[in-house]
Parts: sequence; C-alpha cells; structure tokens
Amino acid sequence: MKVFFAGVPGGGTMGNCKRERQLSKFFTSRLWSYYYLIENKDGMKKKKKIKLFLDSGAYSAKTQGIEINIDDYIKFIKKHENKLELYANLDSIGSAEKSWENQKYMEKQGLHPIPVYHYGEDVSYLERYVKNYDYIALGGLVGSSSSSLIKWLDEIWKNYILDETGLPKVKVHGFGLTSLKLMLRYPWYSVDSTSWVMTGRMGSIYVPKYKKGKWIYDENSWKISVSSTSPDIKKKGQHISNISFEEKKVILSYLEEKGYNLGKSCFKMEPQDYSLAENEKWSEKKPKDKNKKREVEIIIERGVSNCYKLRDEVNIQYFLDLENSMPKWPWAFDMGKQSKSLF
Repeated sequence: MKVFFAGVPGGGTMGNCKRERQLSKFFTSRLWSYYYLIENKDGMKKKKKIKLFLDSGAYSAKTQGIEINIDDYIKFIKKHENKLELYANLDSIGSAEKSWENQKYMEKQGLHPIPVYHYGEDVSYLERYVKNYDYIALGGLVGSSSSSLIKWLDEIWKNYILDETGLPKVKVHGFGLTSLKLMLRYPWYSVDSTSWVMTGRMGSIYVPKYKKGKWIYDENSWKISVSSTSPDIKKKGQHISNISFEEKKVILSYLEEKGYNLGKSCFKMEPQDYSLAENEKWSEKKPKDKNKKREVEIIIERGVSNCYKLRDEVNIQYFLDLENSMPKWPWAFDMGKQSKSLF
C-alpha cells in the first residue's frame, strides 16, 4: 500500500511552503489539490523529484461555491505531466454521470485520469470503472461514521472489486483516509491522508503497538497526546503524562529509536506586550482583556511536547513504516478474518 501524504504542513500555501521544503527529506510521495495549487502560480516550480498525485480538489471548490473549469485543469496537467505520477478525474460531486462525462472528455484530450467513484453513488458506475480501468479511486469517505463506511466498503469490495479468491481485480486508491482502521482493513493499492499533519496539530503522535520485542503495524496504533499545552494533560490515559509507567517507557523508547525526545518546558505569566525571548512562545490565545496576563511557554529542551514540527516528522515516519510493513499488493481480503479483528 502506497501512502500519499496530503495536507499543508505548517500553514501557508500548498506547494509553496517553507515547511514543505524542510520536510522534503522525509516525503517520498505527496497528494496535492489542483484547486489550491491554482492559487499559487509557483506551486509546481523547482520541486524535488517525488511522487506527486494530483487531485482536482472538486470537493473543496464546491464548498467555496467555485466551479473548476475542466479545460483549465487539462491544460495544467499537460503543462506539468512530467512531474505527476498520477492525476484524478475532475469528479462532479453529486453527479456520477457528470463525472463519467468528464472522464471521457479528459481521455479524448489524450489524458489518462484515474476515475473516482463516490460513497452512495449508483453501483453501475463502479461496475463500469472496474470493468474498463486497471486503477480506480474511491471518494466521499470523509464525514461519515466509521461503522457506516465499513458496512459500505465491505459491500462494494466483496461484491464488485474482489474476485472469487478475495483478490482485488483492480488497483484501488482511497481518497482522504484518516482512519487507520479503514486503511488497514482493505487491500488498497494506495491511499492518501492528512492524519500525519492533523494529528500533530492536535498535539498527538502515532506510536505502533509493541509486542514480543517488535513494533506492530498491522493493528490500530496508539495516538497519544504529548503536547505540553494539550487539554488532554488532565485526562487519565490520554496524555503521556498520565499513562502507566510501562506504556510511557514504550513510547519514549520509540521516540528515542526514531531520533527524537519528549522535550521539556516550563511556564510563566507575562503582560500582553511582553517581548518573547528566543526560546519562548505564547502558549495560549491572546485574551480579550488587554490588562490580563498571557501564559508563556519556556522551552528548556526542544521535543515533540513543545514543537509541532517534530510531531509532523514523527508521524510521517510512522506512516512510512506502516507502508513498508504492509503485505505486497495484491493480497486477499478475508471477510471472516476481518470480522474477528481487534478493531
């Protein structure tokens, strides 16, 4: 299973972010959205040679009341085709027929986009894609509950995507898979996810389970809060400061193995016009009351507890290790075995 890292590290504009350059030594594959790239004219310039998957960004555009012009999308792909490993069809959210029309139109222009079938669409379109293409994508997976998605995915994998031996008939990409449960359950050929960056922003890191002297990636991992300013610090069993000694020992061992440490901080209150020292940062939002003091975090030792950039790096390495631990594609999906899983 190939993991394409989606999302923008550290804010800024997709494809033109200082943090993106800093992380280039970790990234081997990225998913970028055309919708966001067109806002940044230099977004595709001077890029490190990594595997790029271009998504049309149709969903994001629709939420902003914007319609993507298919001819402009085609022109963009042709201009940068040498930098793209894959690119998706300009799917039409809410209209499977329009998505199909766009697929055929792009093909007539000499392109080979990956067709996208969405959650809840007529299965006849899925059958069409499975019959006529060797690589398809499943979309519309964001926003629904895990249980409802498992029910739907089990049905379409079993009835339309898998052959009689349980092997996938085609390569399947999963768009926007933020759930490890769903990522590990099916024989995806590739997936993309923003989990690495969103989890870090929320103050947490992924840590694989540890059994019999080995890190285990084929089970749901720990997602443990480590931020020194996280509200989870007061919730038993959810923050590294209030878990068992043995659990903390395993997590610290994992960090050390990856070349990171937890970090140390202390705190103080200062007036809002206080000038921060080099090793200080505000740890809370600016109060509305101008006379109220604001909390400052003093970084004694830089680590994942006080630096989101380091949490990003740890999470990227987790997903790269997950990718490398997966069985070679294709592998058979066993419905009975999955039903008895620990998820």
